[in-house]
Amino acid sequence: MSDFPKRSVCEENHFDALFLEHAQVLRNFCYYRCRDLVQAEDYVQEAFLRLWKNCAKVPFPKAKSFLFKVAQNLFLHQVEHQKVVNKYFLWKPKAVEEHGPQFEMETQELQALVEKAISDLSDKQREVFLLHRMDGKSYKEIAEMLEISVKSVEKRMHRALLALRKFLPQL
Repeated sequence: MSDFPKRSVCEENHFDALFLEHAQVLRNFCYYRCRDLVQAEDYVQEAFLRLWKNCAKVPFPKAKSFLFKVAQNLFLHQVEHQKVVNKYFLWKPKAVEEHGPQFEMETQELQALVEKAISDLSDKQREVFLLHRMDGKSYKEIAEMLEISVKSVEKRMHRALLALRKFLPQL
């Protein structure tokens, strides 16, 4: 132990000795954590690279703990990064898939069915329904436009929705 102060991580032969002594154990340590041999070897390489870059700051007796700490931090950083990637992937809007003629035909049939259901509403119900659902008007705005009470707008909308539910039970 008395020769530790004389040894420097910056000396190539000492660095090589550290590599030969700790690389295999460090790789196993990383592999047990990430369960990916290639990733574990990348962590080992990065840990030794960082040791070399910081060789003047790391005393020789602390080199092993430095390597293991760097490798562990690399692993934890990768885990956190993967959490972010997974979260983004789950919330990322799905791309619109190309649909075949069957889908297009069913879409047109559904649209025709909805249009028929809306046209079968009474004039008052249809007017309130379209102003609210299509134009985005509030009940208060509709009441002002039609010069009726908000309560009347609510009743017309309620009746329109009931009629649509009867006509389109599958929706």
